[in-house]
Amino acid sequence: MNRGESVTALQQSPARLGVLPRSGAGPVTSSSFARLPQAGLFLDAEWCDPRCTATVAALGPATLRSGSQGEAIRVRAIFLSDIHLGSRPCQAARLLEFLKRYECEMIFLLGDIVDFWSLKRGVYWPASHNTVVQKLLRLARRGAKIFYIPGNHDEALRDYLDASFGNIRVKKEHLHVAADGKRYALLHGDQYDQVTTCARWVSMLGDVSYNLLVDLNGALSWVRRKLGVGGHWSLADYAKRKIQGAASFISGFERAVARHGKALGTDGVICGHIHTPAIKCLDGILYLNCGDWVDSCTAIVESLDGRMQLVRHGAQHRDEQVDEPTGAVAA
Repeated sequence: MNRGESVTALQQSPARLGVLPRSGAGPVTSSSFARLPQAGLFLDAEWCDPRCTATVAALGPATLRSGSQGEAIRVRAIFLSDIHLGSRPCQAARLLEFLKRYECEMIFLLGDIVDFWSLKRGVYWPASHNTVVQKLLRLARRGAKIFYIPGNHDEALRDYLDASFGNIRVKKEHLHVAADGKRYALLHGDQYDQVTTCARWVSMLGDVSYNLLVDLNGALSWVRRKLGVGGHWSLADYAKRKIQGAASFISGFERAVARHGKALGTDGVICGHIHTPAIKCLDGILYLNCGDWVDSCTAIVESLDGRMQLVRHGAQHRDEQVDEPTGAVAA
């Protein structure tokens, strides 16, 4: 679906796509999409359970408030996972550009922020990775509430639950109440990955294989740019969608995490781990996956009115509108 077709579909039936513009914002138009790159955001709409459609919103000037162009975009919370600082595929520079675009009250780091697995294989810590840490500490000093929920790649930090490092608090899980009153369970998600919990060596082998796919994807992206082919394309995501076992794993993981949220009585669940960004409704529970900062460069953002949105920071300072979530990884 091209941009024009996307706009037409949204104009005809926004609720059908799970997209409900903010009250008083007016209809979604082609000019709305034209302004999206200025905000550094994109729209991600999916078929949704009707019980959850009010939570999935169109992203852009209608829902994220900013001053004039160039000023920080005001949001309530940012949810990040799977940054993998200390690994070569980590796209720290793009994450820093993304963080500069926002002014937020809370940041939730949902695991695999530092990749201790990679650091054990060999120390890699460039200046950009250190700058990400300094940026987060600076935001915490300035009053942003930052919570760190460790994942399997930074599980060593689980020995320090409820401790604070530079005003960044480490927690096992967290219950987040959005501005609209909806409740979300926050976790990394590795406890619902049978490979990680039962056969760690297989998970580590998958991690190495995924890094190889990311390296190959970098070369393919260079070729695509030289040929003038735009848009985001992920080799890892392509492999995951085409391999039946991988697709089955993703589906099973998503439903297991959604059942966790349902058991807690929450309205939704926000996680990471599988590097597959998504916003979808499963059995009446809103499932949100932040994606990663190795391949997809995505995050979940809560607007000031409490609505949750999936955003991607594009390469080379460009941001793109897509029709479905992309990105993949071996956990």
